[in-house]
Amino acid sequence: MVSERLVPFTAGDQFQCNLIQVQGNRPPQKGPVLLVHGAGVRANIFRPPRQPTIVDVLLDSGYDVWLENWRASIDLPPNLWTLDQAALYDHPQAVATVVRETGWRDIKAIIHCQGSTSFMMSAVAGLIPQVTTIISNAVSLHPVVPAASRLKITLLLPFMKQLTDYLNPQWGLHAPTLAAKLVSLVVNLTHHECANPVCKQVSFTYGSGFPALWRHENLDQATHEWISREFAHVPLRFFEQMARCLREGHLVAIEGKKALPDDFVAQAPQTDARMVFFAGALNRCFLPESQTRTFDYFDRYRKDFHAHYVLPGYSHLDVFLGKNASTDVFPLMLQELDKST
Repeated sequence: MVSERLVPFTAGDQFQCNLIQVQGNRPPQKGPVLLVHGAGVRANIFRPPRQPTIVDVLLDSGYDVWLENWRASIDLPPNLWTLDQAALYDHPQAVATVVRETGWRDIKAIIHCQGSTSFMMSAVAGLIPQVTTIISNAVSLHPVVPAASRLKITLLLPFMKQLTDYLNPQWGLHAPTLAAKLVSLVVNLTHHECANPVCKQVSFTYGSGFPALWRHENLDQATHEWISREFAHVPLRFFEQMARCLREGHLVAIEGKKALPDDFVAQAPQTDARMVFFAGALNRCFLPESQTRTFDYFDRYRKDFHAHYVLPGYSHLDVFLGKNASTDVFPLMLQELDKST
């Protein structure tokens, strides 16, 4: 039987976050693995109704599983977060908390989307030396998006900033404001790929596909319905930062914090962690080239140490939510985690 333990932690700027420790039927033997979610979701995103999940697979293999709710989590109060804040304040404290709670000196991590970008910022800045293996999905230091997404963020972002501080896929179910009603109208006029209103809003918010974050054929019906409860507020301030990163071709800091470099690829990474990059070949949120570029960056400094996978038939989040992910994807992740156990 699986049990959970909620462990609150205070980020470096006093923002209140938390960790969820998931424990299986037997004591863990292999040490902690921290899972870090993306933007506008929550730690629960790694636990769809389809079994087994990545959490189940890690538990069965003997790992101590920790799920981080950082400031982008919809389980926490809405806030105008940036990747800088998460990298400097959230992830280092989350890692330190896991180390303190477990007594293990080193831990590993599986990171996704904006959890991946911000966690990678922490890593290359030397802020999380306790993390020895990092599995990154979808995007890390080099965001590359389809042309339609680049056009959308360039044209729509200045207009939307006049109306709202947030986008929220829940507007597909209830549109309480003028901005919500306008977005819902646009989505209903342009997205006809399914009957799930939140699924369609997610595609408008995060990409240019139909859908953008998964392939419908990769999801079972229960997971597709479950999605409606797993996406909510995401600040336009984040999209402003991502727009600048897209223009630069790589991640950049925007708040001028001394502990973070302005340009995250202008120097060697300040981490000894082994990096493993995953990308869905059909990803319409961040193109697979995103991960290829970051792999090349790390490979340049430490040849033949890191790893890179492009997954045929997969998109963005279906790498974790897909009905066949437990056979197509999770064994590869487990194999890479076990290499340094």
